[in-house]
Amino acid sequence: MAERSFAKEVEKLRLGDGAEFSGEGILAITKALLQCGVGYVGGYQGAPISHLMDVLADAQDILGELGVHFEASASEATATAMLAASVHYPIRGACTYKSTVGTNVASDALANLASGGVTGGALIIVGEDYGEGSSIMQERSHAFAMKSQVWLLDPRPNLPSIVKAVEDGFELSEVSNTPVMLQVRIKCCHVHGKFTAKDNRRPAMTVADALENPRRDTGRIVLPPASFNHEKEKVEKRWPAAVEFIKSRQINEIFGAATGRIGLVLQGGMYNGVIRALQRLGLADIYGDTEVPLYVLNAVYPLIDDEFLEFCEGKDAVLVIEEGQPNYIEQAFGALLYKNGGTSRLLGKGYLPVAGEYTGQVMLDGIGGFLRDHAADLLPDAIRAPNRAEESPVDLPELAKTVPGRPPGFCTGCPERPIFAATKLVEQELGQHHIASDIGCHLFSIMPPFELGATTMGYGLGPASASAFNAPDAKRRSISFVGDGGFWHNGLTSSIGNAVFNQNDGVIVIVDNYYSAATGGQDILSSRAINKSKSTKHPITEAVKGMGVKWVRHLERTYDVTKMQATLKEALTTEETGPKVIVASSECMLNRQRREKPLAAKAIKDGERVVAPRFGVDEDVCTGDHACMRLSGCPSLSVKTLDDPLRDDPVAHIDHSCVGCGNCGEVADAAVLCPSFYRADTVHNPSSAERFAARMSRRVIAWLQKRRDAGRLVFSEVAA
Repeated sequence: MAERSFAKEVEKLRLGDGAEFSGEGILAITKALLQCGVGYVGGYQGAPISHLMDVLADAQDILGELGVHFEASASEATATAMLAASVHYPIRGACTYKSTVGTNVASDALANLASGGVTGGALIIVGEDYGEGSSIMQERSHAFAMKSQVWLLDPRPNLPSIVKAVEDGFELSEVSNTPVMLQVRIKCCHVHGKFTAKDNRRPAMTVADALENPRRDTGRIVLPPASFNHEKEKVEKRWPAAVEFIKSRQINEIFGAATGRIGLVLQGGMYNGVIRALQRLGLADIYGDTEVPLYVLNAVYPLIDDEFLEFCEGKDAVLVIEEGQPNYIEQAFGALLYKNGGTSRLLGKGYLPVAGEYTGQVMLDGIGGFLRDHAADLLPDAIRAPNRAEESPVDLPELAKTVPGRPPGFCTGCPERPIFAATKLVEQELGQHHIASDIGCHLFSIMPPFELGATTMGYGLGPASASAFNAPDAKRRSISFVGDGGFWHNGLTSSIGNAVFNQNDGVIVIVDNYYSAATGGQDILSSRAINKSKSTKHPITEAVKGMGVKWVRHLERTYDVTKMQATLKEALTTEETGPKVIVASSECMLNRQRREKPLAAKAIKDGERVVAPRFGVDEDVCTGDHACMRLSGCPSLSVKTLDDPLRDDPVAHIDHSCVGCGNCGEVADAAVLCPSFYRADTVHNPSSAERFAARMSRRVIAWLQKRRDAGRLVFSEVAA
């Protein structure tokens, strides 16, 4: 169950030649794939291309009509290996990566694919997730294109350019017998616009056709002596073919004046930001037309030497706008200018930051500074010289004192929160342990209020990152966490299998929330849902036992903090050796709400009886200790100041966003904190008996309140 359905949007994929297609970038990429006659598509979900996989999943009827095979791959390595279908057969194939981390996972398969080369077009769509809003380490996919000698496209962020890049990518791959990477940033994936559609094309050869006509070419298999010839083929045949295609198709674009003393060279993905900066500097109109010479690299690898040298002719200074570090493009062009005796001064990371996302303000400051130093006459008088007196640089240390940090955290009602509350309680009793974290929602445990976890080494590698702590003379065991998504992605062999093989004695907690939740709630092998196109309901416990783990415990309800605490303590203190695995299962609350809320709303509308639990805090009982929050951290659990002048400390309070998971009360019970938590059920469409009981209850409560108020009045009169 993905976080959203594209069932309505995918109908646009049926639009034919000449029709106007409107939507976001992800849909445009999908439509372009079908227009290009793609034969098969695979990939692994993850920001910013999660929705591309979701769109394809919702479009399976359309794909089936065209004879296109689609599958959600176990990992990016699986998806890349799938492109082997294009090695010997003229079938166009595509796969998706979740940004640089996906490229890391896929690198082995990518290197082999690039070495032997392809016959059919092979397109790799990489969701570049770079900048402050990213959830991953800050790296660039560019390095992998250079390392494996695959070509890298970076289209301007508008729908016509995106669609053209898909078309060019397939043809470039076929012409040069090389896989092509299509880099799309977050803004490119979700930009909205329109383009003129073409008819969808059935693949000239389907994967079914290929099975009926098997082929092989030992020259494309990565095995000596062929593997020694692949490098030579890349340099002597594939590279020149790619350069010629990029030049002849004019994939890179020139905008602005034909001549000028300065120029801007930029990645295609930076185009919108550059134009916006020029507009703010008074050098571009509302349509993006500018007289500033621009050389837009929609193909950032390989670079086209003579195009760049021609652009630099007659220019005093050229600014290279390249997001991220290292500055591969700037270095390459700088060396090219030097070797060819160019006189233009090449600038880049001096005016623009070495690292970090090139936001609108960054672009404005960098391009503005370059123009003031090298072409001030182009700028309007009002902004030719910056007013230094008005500049007020942000003092980050002072800002941090005023504005609280907002680290990511668990959602309201998240079933993973009680797992870490139990871990915290166990550590209070047994002392601190080395805890290895993993990529996924559970990584939020490193933040307050839990502050658990010391490392995260890769998707599914939490237990593997604790393997060095398997000391034979250790008196304390390590604890490691891995999610169900990471478990099936890489963890089963790299973490669980490794622990069994090496007889590790640590405790491994597998957080099972039924989905690959952090990537958008897609189904996986152990999902409990019925999926018409995938095989689900495969228990994690059975897979773990199949790998050889002897000590396995399964908790079907993570909200039982007391049981979770007892199970963790047992795992840490048992005399049994070998890995101890705890599978902690409860459905992701976001997906549960997406699934249950529409059903509940319909039932209420139809007059059915529906009970909705809510939790609260009795203000008269709560002491204001707030220990419940230190072991929960739920966004719906906050503090409330009372009007009572005799009570200075604010009490705990549960707001309207509560989903009734009961975690706060469970934590209070497990920690023996206080009895102030209560549960109240809201009954929709109650029975006549329930209505009568409610009326009687209200009357009794009203009578008791009047009696209490009367007693207070008598007391006040006596005191007076």
